[in-house]
Amino acid sequence: MIIPVTITVVAIAANALIAVATFARARFVTDNLGDVDLPPSRIPVFAALQAAGAAGLLVGLVGFPTVGVAAGVGLVLFFVVAVGVHLRAHAYNSLPSPLLFLVLAVAALVCAVIR
Repeated sequence: MIIPVTITVVAIAANALIAVATFARARFVTDNLGDVDLPPSRIPVFAALQAAGAAGLLVGLVGFPTVGVAAGVGLVLFFVVAVGVHLRAHAYNSLPSPLLFLVLAVAALVCAVIR
């Protein structure tokens, strides 16, 4: 049971950190958004979705598994769209970031389902 918890904690930490970086408009975030032609006005929405996903995974981990599953589904959908947007824009240099987060989201979702 330690492996699913560890995977979930890593996903929580990664999404929380990227949410903070997104809220702070870190340069790498704004550069990635520029690569895919998304307006900076979307930054707070993306940050809020990432933060909500991290919070939902945490709530699922501490005793409300349905919330964790819902958060996992939301993060998977978010990052599937992010990967699609990068592919559509031919932004292959910044594609590894959403792919990594997608893998983490899928892993966290699987862990939430099996718990």
